[in-house]
Amino acid sequence: MTAGRVLSDPAPPEEAPLGAVSDVPAPLRAGYDAVLLAGFGGPEGPDDVMPFLRNVTRGRGIPEERLIEVSRHYLALGGISPINAQNRDLQGALAAELVNRGRATPVLWGNRNWDPYLADVIRDAHRDGLIRLLGLATSAYSSYSSCRQYREDFGMALSAGDLVGDVRIDKVAPYHHRAGFVAPFVDGTAAALRAAAGAGIEIADLEIVFTTHSVPLVMADTSGSADLGDHGPGGAYVAQHLSVARAVIDGVTAQGGDAPSWQLAYQSRSGPPSVPWLEPDINDVIDDLAAAGRSGVIVVPIGFVSDHVEVIWDLDNEAAESAATHHLFFARVGTPGTDPRFVSALADLVEERLDDRSEAGPGSPDPVTGIRRRPDFCAAGCCVNSRVTRPTTAAVDSAADWTGLGVDPARLSASGIRGTVRG
Repeated sequence: MTAGRVLSDPAPPEEAPLGAVSDVPAPLRAGYDAVLLAGFGGPEGPDDVMPFLRNVTRGRGIPEERLIEVSRHYLALGGISPINAQNRDLQGALAAELVNRGRATPVLWGNRNWDPYLADVIRDAHRDGLIRLLGLATSAYSSYSSCRQYREDFGMALSAGDLVGDVRIDKVAPYHHRAGFVAPFVDGTAAALRAAAGAGIEIADLEIVFTTHSVPLVMADTSGSADLGDHGPGGAYVAQHLSVARAVIDGVTAQGGDAPSWQLAYQSRSGPPSVPWLEPDINDVIDDLAAAGRSGVIVVPIGFVSDHVEVIWDLDNEAAESAATHHLFFARVGTPGTDPRFVSALADLVEERLDDRSEAGPGSPDPVTGIRRRPDFCAAGCCVNSRVTRPTTAAVDSAADWTGLGVDPARLSASGIRGTVRG
């Protein structure tokens, strides 16, 4: 497939007079001036819902009737997505944790799909002299939509704001394996098991169902990097989720509980039925468990860092209704949110990069999940975008994504954009 190009070539710069000093900036200073918390975004009121959904689905050919259907989920919650308030809380908690550690590093926050938009936040940061930013996405796993697309957001913001060479935006690696991310799920699952026991449900009659966002199979299979041995059925995306699920089960049994039966399922699928996505769907799993004679299900949304609309609607409403239809015991475990252990884990990530020290042993098995650690800068071809080429930052081959945009390679280098422009 030939990748398209989404940005037009910028106008060529005026020629400098002979002997003039080049306006290509020197490499930016070392260290980071601020953390940039990068979120998905969500509507702040009923009038925002449809414009927000059109932002999210632009260029994907999603029918208007599907958007109207999804809009009802938001409107049922007052037209306000909880994700923005959650990210403001996380921004404040992370900033406070850094201050407690003696770090006076500002924590900025911007969104992909709604105000405050990342491009505006990055422009304002540059105006305020914050020119080296460390991106921290509100997603813990490797895939196009959960990792590379944020690197595209950073690259497109630099391009649109004419900030290439003036601002550098790196990104922390996926953090699914950090103990502070896993621990809240362990405690929540153990508490749900106790609640089930209190309701008279035997552990043999229960199923733990871990859930994450479904993605197209091609996106899953190309998640991670072929250079790291990730590409293949399910790719890094599925492997990472399975590793976290196992870590949660190990944590539960370490607290003295029996090992429950478990599986990984998917939720929040969108897109045309003709395109294959990761399965099984959580509601189909609940139907199958009832048919198999199970008495209860505990849903653990390990794919998410906070209780946003997809968690609340798809699990607390639809999945809970599926369980109720079959008279099954149902419990849904909470996400990390601003759990102090999770906030501390994020602060650890930031401190490692502020101090220019990588997590020990990138590429080696992680002691929490047993899965390969990710490098600080994404490997070549990581979580490829199969539909279109967009400029990126924070990978060893990001410069190639700027091919054809007419940007001086020296400016790319000054912004920490690595690799070689093709052709």
